[in-house]
Amino acid sequence: MKESNKFLLMLAGFLSCFYLPVELLPFRNPVFESLALVRWYAREHVLLCLVPAFFIAGAISVFISQASVIKYFGAKANKFLAYSVASISGTILAVCSCTVLPLFSGIYKRGAGLGPATAFLYSGPAINILAIIMTARILGWQLGLARAVGAIIFSVVIGLLMHLIFIKEERVRKAEGELFAGEMVEPRALWQNGLYFFAMVGFLIFANWARPVEGDTGLWASIFVAKWYLAIGFLVMIGIMLLKWFKKNEITEWTQSSWTFAKQIMPLLLMGVLVAGLLLGRPDHEGLIPSWIIAKAVGGNSLFSNFFASIVGAFMYFATLTEVPILQGLIGAGMGKGPALALLLAGPALSLPNMLVIRGIIGTKKTVVYVSLVVVMATISGIAFGMIAG
Repeated sequence: MKESNKFLLMLAGFLSCFYLPVELLPFRNPVFESLALVRWYAREHVLLCLVPAFFIAGAISVFISQASVIKYFGAKANKFLAYSVASISGTILAVCSCTVLPLFSGIYKRGAGLGPATAFLYSGPAINILAIIMTARILGWQLGLARAVGAIIFSVVIGLLMHLIFIKEERVRKAEGELFAGEMVEPRALWQNGLYFFAMVGFLIFANWARPVEGDTGLWASIFVAKWYLAIGFLVMIGIMLLKWFKKNEITEWTQSSWTFAKQIMPLLLMGVLVAGLLLGRPDHEGLIPSWIIAKAVGGNSLFSNFFASIVGAFMYFATLTEVPILQGLIGAGMGKGPALALLLAGPALSLPNMLVIRGIIGTKKTVVYVSLVVVMATISGIAFGMIAG
């Protein structure tokens, strides 16, 4: 199939999701919830989250030399620097479990080691400053603090464990050159490339700047009011830099690389969102698994309740910040403090769509191990927190 036909097919699929007339359907059941969730995802997360992320990932693969990625994130990189940068990236990006995927794919395929790459994969959506602040303000400072500390520790520990578990395969990957071929002579100064990436990340951040907590009049609320001025300002910067610093063939290569990421990731994401909506529904709406079963299963601080909360969190799709009101409702229905933390540590970083795409990037075995590490560590952390918090 020609690339133009693939693009038109993908565009038709996106527009179908975007304009789904779900209000006109004569039924209210899990199928409706599945379609409603995928329409909401197409409207809220594709154009301003995923599309910019695809272009950033494409730019990483084209404009950042393989040697640079390997220097800071490869097998011989300074481990403290690599894991420190990867583990705090979420404070800058504030992305959801799906938006982080093109960025993860970009650095991994460019030569980043499995350990730092998976640390980045977890931390991107998990360490979100506003989400942690909202957790502390709405659910209590203990949960907010436990979430912040737990997410940072998780990203480093999971990255190190993934590196150790698959160290033999990583050595083979390095020896066989399972990376993007060729080195690139930098046509621009380092500060020019840095400013270019800064502008792209700036647009991604401010275009998706979340609405502040009701009644908040601080800096976050002021930025929200000016978000579109800031986002458009960064977009104008990108346009000027492309005209002045980049050659036509470089821009073509960049868009082709971004398209490659889109082809790989978008269909799996939309399919995963459909299934997630079918099983678990949307916030305050029922899927195949009734919410009362979930609320009943996550009471107390037993091994089962914490494990169940981790599993539900891992498979359910949480847009940025939506986990807080969902948890507020579950806690009101009797959810224990331990399972609440378990869901907070597993939920934002994972989802069914997220797993499907990760499998396409690093394979089934690594994906299963990564998801299992997140679920097991979240379960243990929930039990420990439940015992401490009472």
